[in-house]
Amino acid sequence: MAARILLIDDDKRLADMVGRYLSQAGFRMAHCFDAQSGLALLDSPAGGAAAELPDLILLDLMLPDADGLDVCREIRRLQGPVGRVPILMLTARGETTDRVVGLEIGADDYLPKPFEPRELLARVRALLRRSGLRAEAPAAADAASHSGLLRFGRMEIDPGARTVRIDGTARLLTAYQFDLLLALARNAGRVLSRERLMDLVRGEQLEAFDRSIDVHVGKIRQAIEDDPKQPRRLLTVRSSGYVLARQQDTQAEP
Repeated sequence: MAARILLIDDDKRLADMVGRYLSQAGFRMAHCFDAQSGLALLDSPAGGAAAELPDLILLDLMLPDADGLDVCREIRRLQGPVGRVPILMLTARGETTDRVVGLEIGADDYLPKPFEPRELLARVRALLRRSGLRAEAPAAADAASHSGLLRFGRMEIDPGARTVRIDGTARLLTAYQFDLLLALARNAGRVLSRERLMDLVRGEQLEAFDRSIDVHVGKIRQAIEDDPKQPRRLLTVRSSGYVLARQQDTQAEP
């Protein structure tokens, strides 16, 4: 079944263009013009059912009844799978701060307005791939080749289920954060630069002064470290990048 995309944006012309373009690409579209109706749809019994969940949310930052950043935060607070649906922010704001804050509170990617429909489609497909979905059909062979559990002391990463557990307790990550951690785990003990991580996860070059990787690493540490301020699993190598420690603690700390 085609992936379902929820667009929350009050710009009717943009919504019509995006809806038409993505529908032609094979996606099922739903549209809400404001934050209230979007959150109501996501938090309703029908919206919360797995069969009706959107596979991806396109979220405008400048909505008539709320700030998109607050909406993103509210979505991430929702219980169950709906709170983990990938979010692509659409923003006409030029400030880097807005983009960084969006990533910090749980957005997976951002796209500045105005944008080319082809770039939107490429980012949508990339996010769906990272979240374990395909825009057209499942990649069974690829999934099978990467399904083995990865264990590092008390931490267990399941690429197939896309879960991370510490001492058996699930730790929540966005789709993009999970892919960053998975890239580091598959290269445990090796220092990966920001540029290399971007290439592994997105298949594209890191823009100059782009610090989004650092923001996501900080969120990953909050999820997997006992003390994020003194990380022992995901380490920074000054002027070089990041490395996931191959040898980690094997027993829970008191």
